[in-house]
Amino acid sequence: MIVVLDNARYHHALLLAPFLRRHTQHLRLLFLPPYSPQLAPIERVWKLTRRLATHNRYFATLPEVLEAVNACFDRWRRPNTVLRRLCCIT
Repeated sequence: MIVVLDNARYHHALLLAPFLRRHTQHLRLLFLPPYSPQLAPIERVWKLTRRLATHNRYFATLPEVLEAVNACFDRWRRPNTVLRRLCCIT
Protein backbone atom coordinates (compact mmCIF):
# COMPACT_ATOMS: atom_id res chain seq x y z
CA MET A 1 0.00 0.00 0.00
CA ILE A 2 1.29 3.44 -0.90
CA VAL A 3 0.06 6.43 1.10
CA VAL A 4 0.60 9.86 -0.43
CA LEU A 5 1.18 12.57 2.17
CA ASP A 6 2.02 16.21 2.26
CA ASN A 7 4.94 17.29 4.42
CA ALA A 8 3.01 18.22 7.55
CA ARG A 9 5.21 17.91 10.62
CA TYR A 10 3.02 15.24 12.20
CA HIS A 11 3.53 13.01 9.15
CA HIS A 12 7.20 12.88 10.13
CA ALA A 13 6.56 12.38 13.87
CA LEU A 14 8.96 10.15 15.75
CA LEU A 15 5.95 8.36 17.25
CA LEU A 16 5.17 6.97 13.79
CA ALA A 17 8.61 5.39 13.29
CA PRO A 18 7.94 2.12 15.20
CA PHE A 19 4.64 1.62 13.37
CA LEU A 20 6.26 2.24 10.00
CA ARG A 21 9.11 -0.17 10.76
CA ARG A 22 6.61 -2.89 11.75
CA HIS A 23 4.65 -2.47 8.53
CA THR A 24 7.44 -1.64 6.11
CA GLN A 25 6.79 -4.65 3.86
CA HIS A 26 3.14 -3.63 3.32
CA LEU A 27 3.24 0.14 3.62
CA ARG A 28 5.19 2.83 1.80
CA LEU A 29 4.92 6.56 2.41
CA LEU A 30 5.27 8.82 -0.60
CA PHE A 31 5.75 12.47 0.32
CA LEU A 32 4.70 15.27 -1.99
CA PRO A 33 7.24 18.02 -2.70
CA PRO A 34 7.35 20.67 0.05
CA TYR A 35 5.03 23.09 -1.75
CA SER A 36 2.76 21.41 -4.26
CA PRO A 37 -0.86 22.57 -3.94
CA GLN A 38 -1.56 21.43 -7.50
CA LEU A 39 -0.99 17.83 -6.37
CA ALA A 40 -3.32 17.87 -3.36
CA PRO A 41 -7.01 17.43 -4.23
CA ILE A 42 -8.14 19.32 -1.14
CA GLU A 43 -6.38 22.41 -2.48
CA ARG A 44 -8.48 22.27 -5.66
CA VAL A 45 -11.67 21.74 -3.64
CA TRP A 46 -10.83 24.65 -1.34
CA LYS A 47 -9.99 26.93 -4.30
CA LEU A 48 -13.39 26.29 -5.90
CA THR A 49 -15.17 26.61 -2.55
CA ARG A 50 -13.64 30.03 -1.96
CA ARG A 51 -14.54 31.15 -5.47
CA LEU A 52 -18.15 29.98 -5.17
CA ALA A 53 -18.77 30.99 -1.55
CA THR A 54 -16.65 34.03 -0.77
CA HIS A 55 -15.33 35.88 -3.82
CA ASN A 56 -16.77 39.33 -4.50
CA ARG A 57 -18.90 39.22 -1.35
CA TYR A 58 -18.78 41.26 1.83
CA PHE A 59 -19.10 39.45 5.15
CA ALA A 60 -19.63 41.58 8.25
CA THR A 61 -18.87 38.71 10.63
CA LEU A 62 -17.00 35.43 10.71
CA PRO A 63 -20.22 33.44 11.22
CA GLU A 64 -21.45 34.82 7.88
CA VAL A 65 -18.32 33.48 6.17
CA LEU A 66 -18.76 30.10 7.82
CA GLU A 67 -22.41 29.99 6.76
CA ALA A 68 -21.49 30.69 3.12
CA VAL A 69 -18.75 28.04 3.08
CA ASN A 70 -20.96 25.47 4.83
CA ALA A 71 -23.73 26.12 2.31
CA CYS A 72 -21.26 25.32 -0.48
CA PHE A 73 -20.17 22.11 1.26
CA ASP A 74 -23.81 21.14 1.88
CA ARG A 75 -24.42 21.17 -1.87
CA TRP A 76 -21.59 18.64 -2.22
CA ARG A 77 -22.74 16.15 0.45
CA ARG A 78 -23.82 13.62 -2.16
CA PRO A 79 -21.42 12.19 -4.73
CA ASN A 80 -21.23 14.52 -7.71
CA THR A 81 -19.22 15.14 -10.84
CA VAL A 82 -17.66 18.38 -9.59
CA LEU A 83 -15.90 16.73 -6.65
CA ARG A 84 -15.00 13.67 -8.70
CA ARG A 85 -13.31 15.92 -11.26
CA LEU A 86 -11.52 18.02 -8.62
CA CYS A 87 -10.20 14.92 -6.88
CA CYS A 88 -9.37 13.11 -10.14
CA ILE A 89 -11.71 10.21 -9.31
CA THR A 90 -13.00 8.31 -12.31
